[in-house]
Amino acid sequence: MSSRAWQHPYVNIFKHVHVEEWKRSSREGDVTSYMDKTLKCSVFRIRGSVPASNYILLPKSSSQSLGLTGRYFYLLFRPSPGKHFVVHLDVVAEEGQVIRVSFSNMFKEFKSSSTCLQLPFICGSAQGSVYESTARTAKQGLVGPAPACVRWVCLVMDLRYLVSVYLNRRYSHLKALKLCANMSVKNTMTSDLLLDPGVCYSVVKRGGVVMEEGSAPMPREMSFPVPKGCTWHDLYDYIRFPSDGMKMPFDSIQKGETNQAETDVRGSPDRQESLCVNLSKPVRDRVSLIQQITTPRPRLKQKKVTLLTPSLPEVAPLSTIGAGGDGGGVDDGGVHVFAPPTDQDQDVITVRSPVSQSHSPLLEVLSAEVSRPISLPASKASKQASKQWKLHPDPILRLNKIIGFGGKTMKNVLWNKLGDEVIYSCHAVIISMKICSGKQRFFIGHTDKVSALALNGSCSLLASVQADTHTLLRLWSYETGHCLALVNTHAHSLSILSFSYSGRVLCGVGKDGHNKTMLVVWNTESVTKKGVVCVLGKAHTDVDIRALQITCCDETRMVSCGFGNVRLWRLRGGTLRSCPLNLDQFHSLEFTDLDLLHSHTADAAEEHTLFVSSKSGHVLEVDYAAVAIKNVRRLLPTQPSHTQRREKQTFNMGPGIAVNSISVCEAFCATASEDGYLRLWPLDFSAVFLEAGMGIIAKVCGKHTEAVVGCVFSPDGECLFSGGADGSLALYNSAHQELHVGLWLGNVLACGSERAPDALVVSGDSSRLAFIGPTEHTVTIMDARSLDEILRVDVSILDLDSPRLDCALKVCFSPPTPGHLLISTSANKILYLHSHTGKLLKEVCDVQKKCCWSLAVSEDSRFLLTAGCNTLKVWDYNMSLDVNSQVFIGHSEPIKQVSFTPDQMGVVSVGDALFFWDFLAHPQEAMLRSPAILVSPPKPGPSGDSGALTNGMLLSTGMPRGPAPLPSLDLSSIERPAHDGVGLFVALEDLSLSEDTHDALRRSPSPSPAPSPTPKHASFLRVTDRSASRASPEEPANQLRENDYGTSSKAERPDCYKHFTPRYNTSTPEQSTVPPPPGEEGLRLKAVIGYNGNGRGNMVWNPDTGLFVYTCGCVCVVENLHTGSQRHWLRHTEEISTLTISHDAQLVASASGSGASSKSLICIWNVADGSSRTSMSFHKGAVQSMAFSRDDRYFLSVGDFSEQEVALWSGSCFELLCHVTAPWALHEARFSPTTDGLLACVGASGTLFCTIRTQGMQTELQVQSVCVPDDVGDAELTSLCFNANGLLFTGTSGGQVCVWDCNTHRCFMSWEADEGEIGVLLCCGNRLVCGSNSRRLRLWSVAAVQALRPQNAERSQDSPAVLLEQEMQLDGAVVSATFDDVMDMGIVGTTTGTLWYINWTENTSIRLINGHKSQVNGVVFSPDESRFATCGQDGSLRVWTSPSNELLVQFQVLNQSCECVCWNPGSSMTAVCVSGGYSDGTVRVFNLNSSEMELKLQPHATAVSALQYSCHGLVLLSAGRDGVIAVISPVTGATLRIISDHKGAPITAMQSVNKQYKEFGLQGDELWLAVSADRRVSVWAADWKKDKCELLDWLSFPAPAAPEYGDVLPPSLAAFSPCERGVIVYTGYGVTKELTFYCLNKKQVLRTISLSDWALSLSLCSKERLLAVGSKHRVVKLLHSSSGRFQDFTPHGDSVQLCCFSPSGKQLLTCAHNEILLWSSHSL
Repeated sequence: MSSRAWQHPYVNIFKHVHVEEWKRSSREGDVTSYMDKTLKCSVFRIRGSVPASNYILLPKSSSQSLGLTGRYFYLLFRPSPGKHFVVHLDVVAEEGQVIRVSFSNMFKEFKSSSTCLQLPFICGSAQGSVYESTARTAKQGLVGPAPACVRWVCLVMDLRYLVSVYLNRRYSHLKALKLCANMSVKNTMTSDLLLDPGVCYSVVKRGGVVMEEGSAPMPREMSFPVPKGCTWHDLYDYIRFPSDGMKMPFDSIQKGETNQAETDVRGSPDRQESLCVNLSKPVRDRVSLIQQITTPRPRLKQKKVTLLTPSLPEVAPLSTIGAGGDGGGVDDGGVHVFAPPTDQDQDVITVRSPVSQSHSPLLEVLSAEVSRPISLPASKASKQASKQWKLHPDPILRLNKIIGFGGKTMKNVLWNKLGDEVIYSCHAVIISMKICSGKQRFFIGHTDKVSALALNGSCSLLASVQADTHTLLRLWSYETGHCLALVNTHAHSLSILSFSYSGRVLCGVGKDGHNKTMLVVWNTESVTKKGVVCVLGKAHTDVDIRALQITCCDETRMVSCGFGNVRLWRLRGGTLRSCPLNLDQFHSLEFTDLDLLHSHTADAAEEHTLFVSSKSGHVLEVDYAAVAIKNVRRLLPTQPSHTQRREKQTFNMGPGIAVNSISVCEAFCATASEDGYLRLWPLDFSAVFLEAGMGIIAKVCGKHTEAVVGCVFSPDGECLFSGGADGSLALYNSAHQELHVGLWLGNVLACGSERAPDALVVSGDSSRLAFIGPTEHTVTIMDARSLDEILRVDVSILDLDSPRLDCALKVCFSPPTPGHLLISTSANKILYLHSHTGKLLKEVCDVQKKCCWSLAVSEDSRFLLTAGCNTLKVWDYNMSLDVNSQVFIGHSEPIKQVSFTPDQMGVVSVGDALFFWDFLAHPQEAMLRSPAILVSPPKPGPSGDSGALTNGMLLSTGMPRGPAPLPSLDLSSIERPAHDGVGLFVALEDLSLSEDTHDALRRSPSPSPAPSPTPKHASFLRVTDRSASRASPEEPANQLRENDYGTSSKAERPDCYKHFTPRYNTSTPEQSTVPPPPGEEGLRLKAVIGYNGNGRGNMVWNPDTGLFVYTCGCVCVVENLHTGSQRHWLRHTEEISTLTISHDAQLVASASGSGASSKSLICIWNVADGSSRTSMSFHKGAVQSMAFSRDDRYFLSVGDFSEQEVALWSGSCFELLCHVTAPWALHEARFSPTTDGLLACVGASGTLFCTIRTQGMQTELQVQSVCVPDDVGDAELTSLCFNANGLLFTGTSGGQVCVWDCNTHRCFMSWEADEGEIGVLLCCGNRLVCGSNSRRLRLWSVAAVQALRPQNAERSQDSPAVLLEQEMQLDGAVVSATFDDVMDMGIVGTTTGTLWYINWTENTSIRLINGHKSQVNGVVFSPDESRFATCGQDGSLRVWTSPSNELLVQFQVLNQSCECVCWNPGSSMTAVCVSGGYSDGTVRVFNLNSSEMELKLQPHATAVSALQYSCHGLVLLSAGRDGVIAVISPVTGATLRIISDHKGAPITAMQSVNKQYKEFGLQGDELWLAVSADRRVSVWAADWKKDKCELLDWLSFPAPAAPEYGDVLPPSLAAFSPCERGVIVYTGYGVTKELTFYCLNKKQVLRTISLSDWALSLSLCSKERLLAVGSKHRVVKLLHSSSGRFQDFTPHGDSVQLCCFSPSGKQLLTCAHNEILLWSSHSL
């Protein structure tokens, strides 16, 4: 009954349950039926003095469910006059929780809890009655018994809205309905449509009324009769909850004020469901907050605002509040603020009215669209100005990057919710920077330093405030960077901001004009739509507040801390009240920060713990619910040892670690302290997990006795000059590393440090040095080699009219061509002097607002940079224009230095931070005429690349301009267009062809080179007998691999899960392996366990032939679904990304990604015999999608985002026919099943329709690109499929499905098919299957879509032509799917590594294949080999049956990693148990008979690294990463013994065997060993029955120092030899790569076997002296321990970290990451 298909368009509930038969429903008390005169039909009447004893219940039993999924619930009833009634609805949320929604006219107020909602019902009455007028004039509705003139009511309740807004859950279905006395009921129903009872069904059917989408007329069987000449609303009441009236409160059910003159046809309200609101605190607080935020405020009569500026047009006040609209930005005037230009910039001016007597604040908002720049009324002056010559382009600078951090405080650092962007302030600029790429976005608008930042939980709203005397609060759209509102805070300063998680409430803390602490709470719910922010409450307090935070569970509550106080605040009725926390003896502490430990999940009812930090190092743990201190801890620095102490340290002694900031999560606590360290703690502060600190930079002393004010190299790099504040000048010879001082002069520079840091300048030809000195009025020019004075200029006498002496501030040389020396003076002038004669050529006045403190000239002498105060100016160097400069702001402090970058494409300004600007002016025309520059441009890169061609302008790459080599392309035949240089630039680039393109077009894929012939002799490793020789084998030389593709920058990966991303892999395949001779393999692959959920489309199934192929790592697995037997196709060496099958099911194509030095490999397999037909390599990146044409004539492959290539191959010989480069990254491609030569590709920005054209022997692809439809929004097209009628369905990253007409290439309809990104689409007939990353698989009926295909009409949305038939919830995002021809059954793969069998007919899903999603940490066979167990990083411990290899049981521990696993070797009489060791230091014992956990032990404080039962199962040995071994009783769980001999080094392996020798001299019946990472092996003899355990031997193996490049060292491994008594086999990091055989009896090394690589895993077989070794180079090496004979097997795609032989030695398990392979073992 949970399916929604049969419930459309509505469900008559009484008819559905046959209420008159009372079989599926029940009645209690006085329930009768009668004929109602008004409705003229039979209705039920429920009467009784006690409503709970007189009712109708549907369904009859509480174990049953109605299962009605309709969004709207309809009840047609009439309350009994003068009586009370009650209605109960049992609603089920998607999480499975049952919620009771009740409404009654006996409820006085709204109440709510996590499982209950109570809504008051206000009864209406006949129109014109006294009761109606009384209720209309009342402030609130009259709650109570129904009036005598009560009418029949059609009640509509939006259940989805109720569950979402009030309980923060997602509505699933209606379970039960209970109608209690006193009332009359006609019927009740559910529907997804909004049904209007006032519209006649027959009128709509005849076309008299057009209904909106999502609405329909009331069905005839549910409608009320309306006599002729009357209207429905005159006779009956229509109530919709939530209310359709804008002024109705949302906390009661009552009739809204409807306008009878308007058309009664209403659409479904477009409400955005709240995902983060969870207000389950006391009822009054919830109702108060909801009314304040959701109920519109009465608006003041707007007064006409007179603008003081006479030149601006007068703007009339608008009739609506906050009409700025979405995305409206706040313009900052006529100064360039380097904000990206927008099409529609709007100003929102918010003016607060004087404080009135009303509790609610009233606003006047004046909104007007303002263009950029503001256009003044035309006048003579303006018309002349429009003809003036200005500096172009405008703007000429664009901010690219800022290096700096700080502002009013250093605490302004925030993370976005994904953790990939950090938001911080750099003085007056707010920066959002991506961590991975360093790309920055800027929020511009503040004019002073930012003092506080806040971000809401969904990262949609950003709040910031600046620290000037007129504090302004700005609210930004975080996604777009637009300023939504500018709020006057009425505070002298604000230092703290805190957003609620939903972003509806903002709280600020600051000081008022009297320096008194003030708290302000704003309502920010309407800021995104209307730009309106209003005050909810204010409070003044005398307490100090250093930190404040709004609680997550209740937006009306806050917590704060300060000097000597921790307080809890509450907003109620427009006032803020607080209560202090009882601090007892800690009342004098200086608290610095706080953080609440809570969860943002929907079922997080309340915060539990509050952590508060202090300057003294005390950290208070506060129970938030009980308002009491739970724990107090003090963080102390490391103490000296006990021998150095003279007295006992106490809790309050010594200085603590002063904590400035604290942040907590569910597992850790981070503290930032004044000692410069960031520390990571557990929540109990028992240890420090991580400690990071700032280093100290050493100071280098030089020749000068005072501060250095200038330091500059000559352009030729031969000399270095430095000047000191004491007036000294030094010349260094930079040819020597020691920088010998060549010359030193004293008292030549003007004393003082005002002119730092560029007090010295050198000319471009390195011949002259200029500086200000020896006085501030003179400028001296010297020879740069000899420091001989050439010229001295006195600037004080140049202006004879000035009464004051002028001083020189800065000097600058122009390039040699003009030969000028520029001097800025204190009179705010720039003097142009001849650098050789000192003649004054020109002066420019009023350069800056005050003075110019920095100068720079471009290399082409076209532009001049000046910096003064906080502004930067770009000038025309020759001052020949009418408007010679442009002004740029951004710095909040004076700019000290400004300069061009070496390539002249950027500008750097240094002040409070380093600002990097893109210089957008075109290079000089002479440079553009250079063919080197024209023909070899840099290719456009992704957004954010500083070397990209953007808007026709070259951006800065940081490298000097220089000639580039000409490409080998004949341009003589190309017709050059008559455009400027930039146009030719682009044209030539589009026509250029790379060498790779020519090579690809010329070559056809040949079969891969045949493997080297199998040697007739076997392969051997060198065995060294240590008794005869101690020589070590030689090491093979390391080989360096060279990248075939150069060092080109990588493209940006699309942000969608559909695009395949290879799993991170550091291993490389071994190049020197030799496969064993056919028929002589010592290992034969028996089974592959698991499915690669990281692939995309990597599973194919043909229901006609039964062929079923999927991938795991680099293996293609062909499985028989009936018998479970497997075949394996082995050819790939990298992870397989995708599969496809030909239409005749004879060929299967598989593609694997490119490794470090190879291209992607595509293999074509013959299904009949499993042989590889051919292989091709073309794509440089991973292959994203493949497809065969409908006649298998063509084969298509699509590359990933790194190259965006589409390659077309011949389907017969698989030669490359042609290839094209897509304009954007592609996700999937498919051939049309109806049209020959037509295929489509979808990607990041739209759809490509490709047509195959053949002319003779030439084949080409004609491509037409179509962009994403506008109304789909900012989404990518991620999947596609064709149907048999020539329609194309495409899925988007936003969950929509678009339908395209392949003939016109137009999208004519779309609908929202899922809440997540759609990654899989399949269509057959009239049924469409879509799978998404929301883990849903949905089946749609699209039969009516074909009829809606328009010819020239507009496209439609949310059409009722599609119908959701069925839906299933899986365990992960859907990555692959295949169904039969009628869409009844299929197989679906998910990211969790599961393959599901889906049967729509039976509505069932069965797991076919299941594997580990993350890395496997342990694998071991059971003693009887009937089972084997695996454990992984995902916290799962899985037990599999043998030989079927099916999953028997899975034990899951959340938020932990299972590090190791072992079996209990008990007898058949005892329970079969398996034990696992976890990363939290626990050991869990599971009983397979009961499938339950028997014991949970905590023997270690660190992760458990090894686990082993004794031979007879008497004790359990567990080892931790700290090297401590615990001996545990598996019966009681008690720790019997602690062994600390290996402490300090992690234990890597343990083994226990029966005692093999009696002459060891120690008592015991078994031996066991432990190996640690420091290459030490301890061997023990034990008799656990007598509680005896003694050390038998201690082995230490030498090793050289660890390599400097920091590679992870191989583990130390050891095991007892099962074939040689008393022999231990060891391998690990050492002098050589080898296996060592050590004899315990002889106390010496018997022999060694050299290895080609370090061993990562080791297992010894119990027969025939065989060993298995796994290596980092993906090799499983099987070797003979005596002869050294070996064989290599390379089916894995990653490092082989686990090997395990079965007890009998007949089977072997190997693991690489999450790949588990089962082998059968044979003789070597």
